[in-house]
Amino acid sequence: MSQFTIDRRAALGLIASGAAAALPATGAQAAPKGGVRFAHGVASGDPTPRGAILWTRVTTQGSTPVDVSWHVAENAGAQPIESGATQARPARDFTVKVEPKTLKAGQDYVYWFEAAGVKSPVGRFRTLPEGKLDQLVFAVANCQLYGNGLFNAYETIAQEPKLDAVLFLGDYIYEYEALDYGGANARKLNRIVEPAHEIVTLADYRLRHASYKSDADLQAAHARAAWICVWDDHETADNSWVHGAVNHQPATEGDWDKRKAAAMQAYFEWMPIRDPIPGQPWEAINRDFQFGDLATLLMVETRLLARSQQADEVSKPVDAASIKAALVERARPEREMLGQTQREWLEREMKASVAAGKPWQVLGNQVVMARVPGPTVAKEVIDSLPAPIAAQVRVADAGFRAGLPYNLDSWDGYPAARERLYASFRAAGSRPIVLSGDSHAFWANDLFDDKGTLVAAEFGVSSITSPSVGDSLPGVPLGPMLEKAGEEVVFCDQSAKGYIRLTLAREAAQADYVAVPILAKPYKADRIARYETKADGVRLKRIS
Repeated sequence: MSQFTIDRRAALGLIASGAAAALPATGAQAAPKGGVRFAHGVASGDPTPRGAILWTRVTTQGSTPVDVSWHVAENAGAQPIESGATQARPARDFTVKVEPKTLKAGQDYVYWFEAAGVKSPVGRFRTLPEGKLDQLVFAVANCQLYGNGLFNAYETIAQEPKLDAVLFLGDYIYEYEALDYGGANARKLNRIVEPAHEIVTLADYRLRHASYKSDADLQAAHARAAWICVWDDHETADNSWVHGAVNHQPATEGDWDKRKAAAMQAYFEWMPIRDPIPGQPWEAINRDFQFGDLATLLMVETRLLARSQQADEVSKPVDAASIKAALVERARPEREMLGQTQREWLEREMKASVAAGKPWQVLGNQVVMARVPGPTVAKEVIDSLPAPIAAQVRVADAGFRAGLPYNLDSWDGYPAARERLYASFRAAGSRPIVLSGDSHAFWANDLFDDKGTLVAAEFGVSSITSPSVGDSLPGVPLGPMLEKAGEEVVFCDQSAKGYIRLTLAREAAQADYVAVPILAKPYKADRIARYETKADGVRLKRIS
């Protein structure tokens, strides 16, 4: 998270002011007395023109495999057109993933599972289209801290009238203790995630995924459409990189590679994502999706494959000397984010998409790509903040004034790697749309290379529930301050939560920024902004 991020423990009592009255708990459901249940719903993901990955989990008291059948039909009342049989096995935590392969391109289907005479909920998905296509609609989401709020945004997504897929950019779970980050809201809402302790082992990660997927609104969004997912850092541990993470302490939590392997295993078990390709690293979840003649979606991995350690972790910028050291570390040209192999793959796929005449190349990317200088914060504003927050803002402000960017965990912490990526955009002949998460804020950014050439448009999505920096800075107009601090930030909201509805047409792409309250039901979702980019590469324009 950003150099301007407020320490989660210092802000626990501040983030939740004005929270709703306590609601019933929605934690993971207990196993049934007998038989089986589908207590975690169903999900689909990674669609192809002939099918998709279909997922469920069987809740059983037994420890032996459970026979499971699966079925796909054209609508809920129709006979199955493809069926199969598999088993829910303890080795995979009784999760099931199957893939139909005989469906028609660009069609809506329903699916369900059956075990021991019990039928699962019914889900929907749409296969990838082939040939001519006039429009695509995606919901873009990320960062869902279970305890900090209700998943109302997922209820809203589940009610979207047209939805080709949900694009999830990471932080599906958080690894912290249940009442650490967001703990004040968790208590007020009675949303206490399991297990209560920080998750480190395979059993821990499995239970945390199960606890999240007990939520009815999240289940509804999974049942509504196929999800195309990547992880960010919290699926393993905060601010992860190739050889570690800020929130991993080897002395007390063991070997990083073992923890990472456990986290990835649970992720592949519990998420509707295609399993690792044999012979390839498990970390290599970068992959492409072709949407007819309209768009290529490229999901990238920016955490575990190649990322160098964050500059502010190599040298924590707390005084003039350490700020200078962080600036030197940030500028090292060999620092990586994607790595050469992934970047070359991305360039090839973009070049092929452009050659095929597709107007849109879309990157599903975890962290903000724009240049975002740190804002100048007036002394009287800092002095008005609660003492623990003010102390942190003073340190951050000193770094900003010395030239550190707003967020060293974002692409701004890896400027040479970003320029290499922009060179790949140019080599491919593409001005892509970049989708970004992680920041818990909404963004609309024009991206320029070092020579001042416009290279891409960026739509950054806020969190589903995770705390925003603005939550801890009441009265500070942080979003407008960031808009003024540099040329690339066109729009920024550092408080609202929700998702982006991205609509691609042949001539233009529109991003609707949908803000959704998180502390109560009923609620009202509002579109707070709409930005448009044209296929011919002009700068972003606000529509409403």
